Amino acid sequence: MRILLADDSILILERLQEILKSFIQIELKGAFRNGYEALEALRDQKPDLAILDFNMPGLSGLEVLKEIRKENKQLKVIILTLRSLDIYRHLALQAGADYFFSKADDFEKLSPLLADILVEEKTNLKMKLKILRKRRKFNNSKKNMVSVK
Repeated sequence: MRILLADDSILILERLQEILKSFIQIELKGAFRNGYEALEALRDQKPDLAILDFNMPGLSGLEVLKEIRKENKQLKVIILTLRSLDIYRHLALQAGADYFFSKADDFEKLSPLLADILVEEKTNLKMKLKILRKRRKFNNSKKNMVSVK
């Protein structure tokens, strides 16, 4: 899974990178400190998951989320903030965030969430492969059918 990080705090970016290092299935596609760079990287790198700070210089994480959702509905997005007010949660989820966490209260929930997302991705991939195999088998059997008139 490819992940992109965006937060104006170096400390938070370092903590996030430490969490990601514990997962061999995760490839870090970049860590950015403002919304403009994050949006450009999201368009160029096409990660599977983005972790965005709600408030950043340039474009906020919320603005980045709104822009990227116009182009990419499949990208999973986690919004982080120091302000865990319900209105921020509501705005983030309304804009298309999949998850919303407080940096102060919920940081320890990120690692288990990432593990769950990886399991979900693996399960989805297995299902897609199974469907493709069945489709191929069906198409091959159709080729071998004799037409009766």
